[in-house]
Amino acid sequence: MPYSLDDRLIFPHPSLADDNGLLAVGGDLHVERLLLAYQHGIFPWFSEETPILWYAPHERFVLLPQELRIKKSMRQLIRKGVYNITHDTAFAEVIEHCASIKRRDQEGTWITNDMQEAYVRLHQLGYAHSIETYNDKGILIGGLYGIQIGRIFCGESMFSLAPNASKLALIHLCQHFNLELIDCQIHSDHLASLGAKLIPATTYYELLQKQITEPFVI
Repeated sequence: MPYSLDDRLIFPHPSLADDNGLLAVGGDLHVERLLLAYQHGIFPWFSEETPILWYAPHERFVLLPQELRIKKSMRQLIRKGVYNITHDTAFAEVIEHCASIKRRDQEGTWITNDMQEAYVRLHQLGYAHSIETYNDKGILIGGLYGIQIGRIFCGESMFSLAPNASKLALIHLCQHFNLELIDCQIHSDHLASLGAKLIPATTYYELLQKQITEPFVI
């Protein structure tokens, strides 16, 4: 059974997660608890129909920025300068798009209204960041968001309303944020094609322990 959280600001050790990575249930989405979770490799993942569930997978799917695979066609697209890539200009819009976009083989969203409000608060405090892709008409067509812990970016979600829009945001994140690692949390074929790979959770925790915990401002 997963650990049941109460009002105390504590988590069980991530190594106690079950085979699916489920570590704890309950608690809240206050800033202090969310930061404590991410600093220890734990993240919330649940739906409107469940209590808050906290995960710490025994393997971590990560992307090293220097190992990002950028196809020739993508490099040509970047050189054309058709799209404008920014960061932290539309955090609330990005997370709203991530919550509402339909995804293959997935019903509903884990980005509940409470989750959106919690991450907007983290953004306002300088802990959460977004990358935005705008087309030549100034319309937001893609992006991603996540939590920054030192030089580790804990990616939460991404969306794309046009071909390659989310990839352009990811490339910008890799090239302009001076990151050591991007935590993609759980395996996806899409991110694997871009160079993401599985590493032991213990390796990820060792990297986390070396990071600063102050807000990271670009």
